[in-house]
Amino acid sequence: MPAFEPSHPFVPALGLRSAHLQTVLSFLARSKKVPATVHRERWQTADRDFVDVDVLPGPAEAPTVVLLHGLEGSSRSGYLAVLLRLLHARGWSAYALNFRGCSGEPNRLARSYSSGDTVDLADLVGRLQARGHSGPRYAIGFSLGGNVLLKYLSEAVTPGLDAAVAVSVPFDLQGCARLLDASRGLASVYRRHFLPSLKAKALQKAKAHPADFDVPRLRAAQGIEAFDDAVTCRLYGLPSAAAYYAWAASGPKLGAVRTPTLLLSASDDPLAPASMLPPEAFTNPALWVHLTAHGGHVGFVEGSLLRPRYWVEPTALEFLSARR
Repeated sequence: MPAFEPSHPFVPALGLRSAHLQTVLSFLARSKKVPATVHRERWQTADRDFVDVDVLPGPAEAPTVVLLHGLEGSSRSGYLAVLLRLLHARGWSAYALNFRGCSGEPNRLARSYSSGDTVDLADLVGRLQARGHSGPRYAIGFSLGGNVLLKYLSEAVTPGLDAAVAVSVPFDLQGCARLLDASRGLASVYRRHFLPSLKAKALQKAKAHPADFDVPRLRAAQGIEAFDDAVTCRLYGLPSAAAYYAWAASGPKLGAVRTPTLLLSASDDPLAPASMLPPEAFTNPALWVHLTAHGGHVGFVEGSLLRPRYWVEPTALEFLSARR
């Protein structure tokens, strides 16, 4: 495994060593302000649906970065907003993809997005050359978006990316779902955040596509795995949540990645602990692994409570810059 050492190690902000504080505070505190030059485009898809993409323009010869958000996030999630500001300062361009149903407007089809659906990412990467981007092409994915990115890199014959970074990835989807479902006390806040949002969107879709949903099972789902067993696998033509997780999980597919890629995870991640990294992460020469003791899930807050800084976004760009 090749080595990667950031310019400085991650040191959690004073009083923020807790994985839950790292995760929740970073979600609440990151500014969602993006550069004024960012604009939204709606792209029609081959299956008569659409995706909304936030575009940061830059010179044709400058690097271009594809940005992918996490579960129930969007192109305006705080970590992507931080990256858009950093990329604007560098003079790079970017495409922040909203997975279907995540831009604030439901998509047209019964199926929206999932941890394993790479079609829209493949389409976005394919458009870059046609749009005149001649410089290096990179991608950064967070959580679910990181899983989508790694699955794409493992499957595409010609990925069309020069390097990538995947942050806080749930490499073992079934293991992560069960971890969320078994959580109690403070840790249960994540399930109580994600599950109602997922169910509300699915119930809205069921009104337009009643034949595609088992509404009683959907309403009865009390956990992430039960939701995937009642809804997600059905929409992707799979027999069970277990089959969906096996199809979608990036962990078992890491050995097939050939694009230089950095995997950034925290050992104390409460949603996707670094202990779930498979052996292939450490034996594939195309992969760089950097683990931190603290940081939570897409947290990595350093500095202080009054002046927080976010370590993972500039570190990701540091890795990509070194690949130029």
